[in-house]
Amino acid sequence: MLRSKEKFKEIFVDRIETIYGISLEESSDLEQYTALSSMIKDYIHRNWVQTHKRYNDAKAKQVYYLSIEFLPGKQLGTNLLNLGLTDICKEALSDLNISLEELESIENDPGIGNGGLGRLGSCFLESMASSNLPGHGCTIRYEHGLFRQKIIGEDQVEVIDDWIENGNVWEVRKPNRAVEVKFGGNVKMDNVDGRTVFIHENYDTVLAVPHDMPVIGYNNNTVNTLRLFSAEVKEEVDYTLLSGDETRKSLEYEVAVKKISESLYPNDESHEGKVLRLKQQYFLVSAGLQTIIKRYRRKGGAIRNFYKDIAIHINDTHPSLAIPELMRIFLDEYKLGWDEAWGIVTKTISYTNHTIMPEALEKWSIDMFKGLLPRIYMIVEEINRRFNLELERKYGQDENKKREMSILYHGQVHMANLAIIGSHSVNGVAKVHTEILKNQVMKNFYEFYPEKFNNKTNGITHRTWLLKANPSLSKLITSAIGDTWITKPSHLTDLLRFKEDNSFKEQVMKSKKENKELLQKIIEDKHGISIDTNSIIDVQVKRIHEYKRQLLNVLHILDLYYRLKDNPKLDIYPRTFIFGGKAAPGYFMAKRVINLINSVGKIVNNDKSLNDKIKVIYLEGYRASLAERIFPATDVSEQISTASKEASGTGNMKFMLNGALTIGTLDGANIEIRNAVGDENFFKFGLTVQEVLKYYADGGYNSREIYDRNFRIKRILNSLVDGSIFGTKDRFRCIYDSLLYHNDQYFVLKDFEEYVRTQNKVEQKFKDKNSWAESCIVNIANAGIFSSDRTIKEYAEEIWNIEEVLK
Repeated sequence: MLRSKEKFKEIFVDRIETIYGISLEESSDLEQYTALSSMIKDYIHRNWVQTHKRYNDAKAKQVYYLSIEFLPGKQLGTNLLNLGLTDICKEALSDLNISLEELESIENDPGIGNGGLGRLGSCFLESMASSNLPGHGCTIRYEHGLFRQKIIGEDQVEVIDDWIENGNVWEVRKPNRAVEVKFGGNVKMDNVDGRTVFIHENYDTVLAVPHDMPVIGYNNNTVNTLRLFSAEVKEEVDYTLLSGDETRKSLEYEVAVKKISESLYPNDESHEGKVLRLKQQYFLVSAGLQTIIKRYRRKGGAIRNFYKDIAIHINDTHPSLAIPELMRIFLDEYKLGWDEAWGIVTKTISYTNHTIMPEALEKWSIDMFKGLLPRIYMIVEEINRRFNLELERKYGQDENKKREMSILYHGQVHMANLAIIGSHSVNGVAKVHTEILKNQVMKNFYEFYPEKFNNKTNGITHRTWLLKANPSLSKLITSAIGDTWITKPSHLTDLLRFKEDNSFKEQVMKSKKENKELLQKIIEDKHGISIDTNSIIDVQVKRIHEYKRQLLNVLHILDLYYRLKDNPKLDIYPRTFIFGGKAAPGYFMAKRVINLINSVGKIVNNDKSLNDKIKVIYLEGYRASLAERIFPATDVSEQISTASKEASGTGNMKFMLNGALTIGTLDGANIEIRNAVGDENFFKFGLTVQEVLKYYADGGYNSREIYDRNFRIKRILNSLVDGSIFGTKDRFRCIYDSLLYHNDQYFVLKDFEEYVRTQNKVEQKFKDKNSWAESCIVNIANAGIFSSDRTIKEYAEEIWNIEEVLK
């Protein structure tokens, strides 16, 4: 239907007329975007229906991936790409004097995710669909994203992210599939026919209404589902019939319901914020599991075979309430005995851990948990009691083991412990991360359940981050080795035979220059700053957090600045430092680092004596669609976290795929990237994981000693607080104090000298254009192993036991 350009134009014009009752000439860009998207959605729906039928006919086992967030990015371009309609759409619209790129720019990035956790989930869904695997996602349909970031002055300012202000054309609302989620109340026990039953009373009901978005496989007619749940009141209230007190209570109830799906990651510093976060987590898993089971039963599935037909995966601890909720459904609604229900639950659920930092492993107050989820708490308490009996049988009265492995202790519910106990698989997301889990953070559990633990190094969908984001490089790769790499990314290694081909190297660097020019236009339009596209484009874009060490990067920039001020004739290669990322609204230190980066940028960019040798740009509002412009333009990828802190990282893979070279610590997936490309194509520096962990365990680090003996560090840090360049002595005092008086817990000063030396090596290599281009090609060629297609294949075969379902 849409494969003919003339037919495409005919349907598009007709859609404008039938939706809006106006001619094409009268239509706005928004109306054109909506009409085009609705055309594509109709085209998708036929395959969507056929995909579900294919899965049902094959009686295929299906996996549901539960995540508190997904970050799919703008859908129009991705859907056109995977349907193979990009070129014909672009040509048809061009004939009508319409720019596809301008229509794509109208779409808001879906505000249902924020960072790496959500982007990983979206990459996994795309890879499942592209691999013909029956896999779907479940999350919350947040009315507002985390926030839209504005940089005003030098500070981050948070603005409401009303991503659905113009609606979401890609979703299908399904109120007939809505389910009830219950909060609060009390649980009454009764005896019915000799069996103890649990009756939940006096609860508040929230209606979970599904909104389904299609997830399209690449060129294969497979369409899976991302299901979003909105929280709604069960029924409209006629306030004219209520008393004043009844009206107040009804209004409070409506407000409380709306808040559940109002915002991604509400601030949980207050008690009310914590309650809301816990509500969101239970809302997601209860709604998700209820709809999964109802669909399973409609298709004739037997509850006792549930684990054979369904896999449930929890992405980090946020959805770990899936374990007691699935128990509740099996015990209370399907009347299974405890042992049988527990056996099905543990065979169904698998868990991915994404952090080794104890403070990031979720814990909830028992009192709060019990009040909000009384029946779920009873089940958690029983899971914990039975598990403690297992511990006693193995370890006797070892109170330390019981305390550290218990779900309930110190007045808290420990969600990571619940996730491990209730899952049949626990995986880390990079080899070193998994080893740290096994030998440090979850050592007791690994000794108790060695068979559960495994590694699945993260991956990215190369179709989004190369084929879509970098068309010039993609075309060059295809001209050299054919297009098999699009569906079989391991074939990228065929590029290695071109690494010494001067003509190919020139073309790779030409593509890089074109992408730099595209980014330069965005920077000039947005920030009014002109950058040198011949300079080294050095980029650090990620969530702003102390362990990710944007601070180390900016201290190096200050060092360069002082060296240039001391010697204006200093021969350094021009470099453009680009930062991007959000700080959590309540994270004071992270927001202060953003202020510092922008303050340094203001000084550096306006100092004419530097002759534009260095520039500093902070790109506000970092998001998936902006990332698609940044990665292809980057020369140097900053992956400089404190070793042992980054579980994996996926930005490092996206940069690598687009031919950027990494400067990084041996942390997370950096280690595997270095192993893939070789030391000569990776700039390593800094403490190792073992060295960092030894310092944490044994002490012995003194940041003050480094400050006292290193003139350059002393000069930089003093300038933060003496008013010499920033004009105030107090603005950055907290950074100064954290490095000197709180002993620099992320080892910024310890790694500083080696980081600076390694940056000098980066500059020297970049000056050798031939060598740099060869290293770019080596990075691209070896990026195939970091495709999420590979990761998903491992999950499918080794954890979920699902198989591809072909037409």
